[in-house]
Parts: sequence; structure tokens; C-alpha cells
Amino acid sequence: MDDEPRPANRQIDVPGLAPGPGYSHAVSVDVPGRLVVLSGQIPLDSAGNLVGPGDLEAQTQQVFANLETALTAAGARWEHVVRLGYFLRDVSGVGVVRAVRAEFVPERVAPAASLVEVSRLVRDDFLVEIEALAVVPAG
Repeated sequence: MDDEPRPANRQIDVPGLAPGPGYSHAVSVDVPGRLVVLSGQIPLDSAGNLVGPGDLEAQTQQVFANLETALTAAGARWEHVVRLGYFLRDVSGVGVVRAVRAEFVPERVAPAASLVEVSRLVRDDFLVEIEALAVVPAG
């Protein structure tokens, strides 16, 4: 018996679209379950202090750690994430974000995703914000 948790999502092959690096163009949720919506997470630690001023990698590490903390509190895991939304102050840093994501999100999980470059986030010293949507299978 396989003890590996089953993802809540099924990646859909989309003929005619180039594969996305680490994301799916379409994801289907085929199981009944519980929807978990995570607000955009920002690079603050549990005490509310900014992590990594001016350092996209450090800020992204904190954001993914915050996402993981919120997922755990909701009874979810990365395998349940069906969508990620990325907001970056400078989209040229996407390689850094992808590298950090690979440390948290298992390779077999490729949620649907969007990346948007923004002129500002809620604070001028934030370089990244990431939101997530997960479906936890019933039972």
C-alpha cells in the first residue's frame, strides 16, 4: 500500500501550450473535499518582523514558511495546493522564487499559478507576496 499522500488535484495536459516550469496550465479537482483559501503571505516572522530586508531569497523563504504554517493550521499540505498566485516587485527575480518554491513544493505537485509584477505591495520593503488555494480531500 502506498503511504504517499494523494494530491487533491489532477494536472491536465493541454495540447498546444508549452509546458510551464513548475506549474500546470490547468488543474482539475476530482475529489470531494474542503476548500482552503490562504491570503497573500508576506515576509514577516511570527513576531511581525521583516525577514530579509532587500533580499528576495530570504523574503521568499519566509513567505513559503508562512504559507506552510497556514496550510498546516488548516489541516492541509503542499500536495493539496491547487493554485498559487505570486506578486513580485520585480519579475526578473522569478528564478529565485522558483528555486525557493522547489524547497517547499514537492516536484510531483504542480499547481496552477499566476505571476504578476506590481509597483508596490502593502509595505515598500516587501518584495514578494504569495497566495494559495488548496483542496483537502474528504475523509
